[in-house]
Amino acid sequence: MQENAGKDDSQLTLFNYFRSSSAYRVRIALNLKGLPYGYRSVHLNRDGGEQFGAAFTALNPLQLVPVLDNGQDQISESLAIIEYLDETWPETPLLPTDPLARARVRQLSLAMACDIHPLNNLRVLKYLTGTLGASEEDKLAWIAHWHGLGLAALEADLARGVRRGRFCVGDAPSMADCCLVPQLFAARRFGMDLAPYPTLNAIDAACQALPAFQLAHPARQPDAE
Repeated sequence: MQENAGKDDSQLTLFNYFRSSSAYRVRIALNLKGLPYGYRSVHLNRDGGEQFGAAFTALNPLQLVPVLDNGQDQISESLAIIEYLDETWPETPLLPTDPLARARVRQLSLAMACDIHPLNNLRVLKYLTGTLGASEEDKLAWIAHWHGLGLAALEADLARGVRRGRFCVGDAPSMADCCLVPQLFAARRFGMDLAPYPTLNAIDAACQALPAFQLAHPARQPDAE
């Protein structure tokens, strides 16, 4: 292992929630790299949300999962965690060495993690139905609108074939695939029809054939409901 700075991968602990898209991304990345980790559940709905408790707030003042503890430091934000893993355990790279391919992976990852996912995040939806008084029907319309816009753009982008192979970029899964699979899982959970996105579905199928993605699925986590 290179650039490991003496860290033992057995010390890795992931604070996460089984259904969190952001945490799902990191679980996939850890599995792809074959890194064992401790699973610490932070239930986002129990008792008003365990993420708001003093203990977790001390780990991440933003009160969001995931947080990765390496035994010395804590890292939040899923893409920052994945890049840290890639730089610390470079085996099975999740970002290509070629600068343009690397930029492409980051572009696709950021589109999902920053432009699509946040508008459908739990705290946004709770604000809609709580503070703003939106109905459940309004909430689902909001989700379908923003998810639909994002996925349609992503489908059009990936359908052009720029650097795409079996996966988002090339023929090995990257950070972009770690983002895509949870995004499509969330869309299905909210009842969206994904038939209009054949390119996304094909990449998702290639990912789902791999044990690393299967083991990271929300239904297989110890806090799954």
